[in-house]
Amino acid sequence: MSDLNFEKQAQDYYYKAPLIILGSGASAAHGMSGMGALAKHLVAHTDIAGLSDPEIEAWKKFCLVLKDGVDLESALHRVAVSEELTSRIIKTTWSLINSEDIQIFQQSLQNQAMFPLSRLLRHMFKSSLTKINIVTTNYDRLAEYACDQEGVHHYAGFTHGFFRQRAAPNEITSARRVNIWKVHGSLDWFKSPLEDIVALSNIQGIPANYKPEIVTPGTQKYQTTHLEPYRSIINNADLAITAANSYLCIGYGFNDEHIQPNIMSKCQRQNTPITIITRSLSDAARKLLLDGKAQNYLAIERGATDDQSIVYSSLNKTSVTVEKNIWSLEGYLSLIM
Repeated sequence: MSDLNFEKQAQDYYYKAPLIILGSGASAAHGMSGMGALAKHLVAHTDIAGLSDPEIEAWKKFCLVLKDGVDLESALHRVAVSEELTSRIIKTTWSLINSEDIQIFQQSLQNQAMFPLSRLLRHMFKSSLTKINIVTTNYDRLAEYACDQEGVHHYAGFTHGFFRQRAAPNEITSARRVNIWKVHGSLDWFKSPLEDIVALSNIQGIPANYKPEIVTPGTQKYQTTHLEPYRSIINNADLAITAANSYLCIGYGFNDEHIQPNIMSKCQRQNTPITIITRSLSDAARKLLLDGKAQNYLAIERGATDDQSIVYSSLNKTSVTVEKNIWSLEGYLSLIM
């Protein structure tokens, strides 16, 4: 029997007021499509009418690569797609994720306990904290909905309202605030006919002459994120990551070059503690954390059933199996509250 006191370790890391990192697993917990479902949706629903012959050939090759079991990001790296085809992939991606996002919002109107993230934020704000930082690769607005349910102001790079325009962090003041740094864009970001980026709250479809501002996987990701507002958002995310005393990763797979380099630098050079809770630890997470590169870590994944968890700790040489759910955010909250 292990002497590992993972409850105390979880609490010690939590009481350092962690920066929260949300990955796709945090949204999958609410039924949002992951990369696999998105890939199938793209193959079935992307409009290719009117494309040139080379673009049609690239699309066919892309679909074949996906059907061979290659993941979406690798497929988009492997097959060169034109700007027009990329635009259509973005629109199809937006349509799927936005419809699921709106459905979750509707459900949340009937269920005040829907978001464990709301309870986490409430508990964190019981301290002297006035600002909490969330960094996310997700396009959806579940973090924003969680803030709204808790009655906490959030800032995501734009003014408040229905037609929102870009605003610096110091333009939005409140007694308590959650900063949500969305490094790959958001469902409510659009390029307007004036070529600037605006945010439109909870609309059902893409307005005429507006283009969704979400960054799909692939080579375009690194080109687009050098532009505004991504450049400023990523810079602010980097500042928050650098200033953090602790990290809490929820469903994050450590597969994004925009986020983890600074995180791992802090974990390796300054021994900043990191907690990961997820359904399944990714290969990247295992390599970065469990192979001796992070000094202070607690990683928890699902076991054989939902009511079993596997705990990996920098305080213990071997993993520990726990017969309860502490791998989900709901389960993790039982360790710290």
